[in-house]
Amino acid sequence: MYDSIFLLLALLFAKHWYVDFVNQTDEEIQYKGVYLDWRGVKHSLKHGIGTFICLWAVTGWPNVEFAFFIGSLDFILHYHIDWVKMNYGNRDIRTPQFWNHVGLDQMAHQLCYIGFAGLTIL
Repeated sequence: MYDSIFLLLALLFAKHWYVDFVNQTDEEIQYKGVYLDWRGVKHSLKHGIGTFICLWAVTGWPNVEFAFFIGSLDFILHYHIDWVKMNYGNRDIRTPQFWNHVGLDQMAHQLCYIGFAGLTIL
Protein backbone atom coordinates (compact mmCIF):
# COMPACT_ATOMS: atom_id res chain seq x y z
CA MET A 1 0.00 0.00 0.00
CA TYR A 2 2.75 2.47 0.90
CA ASP A 3 4.49 1.80 -2.42
CA SER A 4 1.40 3.08 -4.20
CA ILE A 5 1.31 6.20 -1.99
CA PHE A 6 4.91 7.03 -2.88
CA LEU A 7 4.18 6.37 -6.56
CA LEU A 8 1.13 8.64 -6.37
CA LEU A 9 3.13 11.43 -4.75
CA ALA A 10 5.90 11.10 -7.33
CA LEU A 11 3.35 11.29 -10.16
CA LEU A 12 1.60 14.29 -8.60
CA PHE A 13 4.89 16.15 -8.06
CA ALA A 14 5.97 15.42 -11.65
CA LYS A 15 2.56 16.51 -12.95
CA HIS A 16 2.82 19.72 -10.95
CA TRP A 17 6.27 20.51 -12.35
CA TYR A 18 5.09 19.87 -15.90
CA VAL A 19 1.87 21.90 -15.74
CA ASP A 20 3.32 24.80 -13.70
CA PHE A 21 6.79 25.12 -15.21
CA VAL A 22 6.78 23.52 -18.66
CA ASN A 23 3.23 23.77 -20.00
CA GLN A 24 1.94 27.02 -18.46
CA THR A 25 1.45 29.82 -20.98
CA ASP A 26 2.16 33.52 -20.51
CA GLU A 27 -1.59 34.17 -20.83
CA GLU A 28 -2.38 31.74 -18.04
CA ILE A 29 0.18 33.45 -15.81
CA GLN A 30 -1.14 36.92 -16.65
CA TYR A 31 -4.80 36.10 -15.99
CA LYS A 32 -4.63 33.78 -12.95
CA GLY A 33 -5.32 36.80 -10.77
CA VAL A 34 -8.55 37.76 -12.58
CA TYR A 35 -11.25 35.77 -10.83
CA LEU A 36 -12.87 33.20 -13.15
CA ASP A 37 -11.04 34.39 -16.26
CA TRP A 38 -10.99 31.35 -18.56
CA ARG A 39 -7.20 31.51 -19.00
CA GLY A 40 -6.57 31.10 -15.26
CA VAL A 41 -9.32 28.49 -15.07
CA LYS A 42 -7.65 26.61 -17.95
CA HIS A 43 -4.38 26.40 -16.01
CA SER A 44 -6.10 24.94 -12.97
CA LEU A 45 -8.19 22.62 -15.12
CA LYS A 46 -4.94 21.14 -16.49
CA HIS A 47 -3.95 20.43 -12.90
CA GLY A 48 -7.30 18.84 -12.10
CA ILE A 49 -7.17 16.60 -15.18
CA GLY A 50 -3.57 15.64 -14.43
CA THR A 51 -4.43 14.80 -10.83
CA PHE A 52 -7.37 12.70 -12.01
CA ILE A 53 -5.05 10.77 -14.35
CA CYS A 54 -2.45 10.24 -11.59
CA LEU A 55 -5.06 9.00 -9.09
CA TRP A 56 -6.77 6.79 -11.64
CA ALA A 57 -3.46 5.30 -12.78
CA VAL A 58 -2.53 4.36 -9.22
CA THR A 59 -5.93 3.32 -7.81
CA GLY A 60 -7.43 1.69 -10.91
CA TRP A 61 -10.78 1.60 -12.67
CA PRO A 62 -12.93 0.73 -9.62
CA ASN A 63 -11.91 4.07 -8.10
CA VAL A 64 -12.63 6.29 -11.11
CA GLU A 65 -15.25 8.29 -9.17
CA PHE A 66 -12.81 8.87 -6.32
CA ALA A 67 -10.13 9.94 -8.82
CA PHE A 68 -12.62 12.34 -10.43
CA PHE A 69 -13.51 13.79 -7.01
CA ILE A 70 -9.85 14.36 -6.09
CA GLY A 71 -9.11 15.83 -9.54
CA SER A 72 -12.04 18.21 -9.12
CA LEU A 73 -10.87 19.13 -5.63
CA ASP A 74 -7.38 19.84 -6.96
CA PHE A 75 -8.85 22.03 -9.71
CA ILE A 76 -10.70 24.14 -7.13
CA LEU A 77 -7.85 24.31 -4.61
CA HIS A 78 -5.20 25.01 -7.24
CA TYR A 79 -7.27 27.79 -8.74
CA HIS A 80 -7.76 29.55 -5.42
CA ILE A 81 -4.18 29.10 -4.21
CA ASP A 82 -2.93 30.67 -7.45
CA TRP A 83 -5.52 33.44 -7.30
CA VAL A 84 -4.45 34.38 -3.76
CA LYS A 85 -0.78 34.37 -4.79
CA MET A 86 -1.48 36.61 -7.78
CA ASN A 87 -3.58 39.07 -5.77
CA TYR A 88 -1.72 39.19 -2.46
CA GLY A 89 1.78 37.99 -3.27
CA ASN A 90 4.72 40.11 -4.30
CA ARG A 91 5.17 40.15 -8.08
CA ASP A 92 8.61 41.76 -8.32
CA ILE A 93 11.01 38.93 -9.19
CA ARG A 94 13.94 40.98 -7.87
CA THR A 95 12.74 40.93 -4.25
CA PRO A 96 13.13 38.27 -1.57
CA GLN A 97 9.39 38.58 -0.87
CA PHE A 98 8.58 37.35 -4.38
CA TRP A 99 10.58 34.16 -3.82
CA ASN A 100 9.04 33.76 -0.37
CA HIS A 101 5.57 33.89 -1.94
CA VAL A 102 6.50 31.52 -4.79
CA GLY A 103 7.80 29.06 -2.20
CA LEU A 104 4.67 29.42 -0.08
CA ASP A 105 2.50 28.83 -3.16
CA GLN A 106 4.44 25.70 -4.08
CA MET A 107 4.29 24.42 -0.51
CA ALA A 108 0.51 24.89 -0.43
CA HIS A 109 0.14 22.81 -3.60
CA GLN A 110 2.45 20.08 -2.28
CA LEU A 111 0.52 19.91 1.01
CA CYS A 112 -2.64 19.38 -1.03
CA TYR A 113 -0.97 16.41 -2.73
CA ILE A 114 0.06 14.93 0.61
CA GLY A 115 -3.57 15.31 1.73
CA PHE A 116 -4.83 13.63 -1.45
CA ALA A 117 -2.43 10.74 -0.89
CA GLY A 118 -3.66 10.45 2.68
CA LEU A 119 -7.26 10.27 1.49
CA THR A 120 -6.40 7.31 -0.75
CA ILE A 121 -5.53 5.15 2.26
CA LEU A 122 -8.71 5.85 4.23
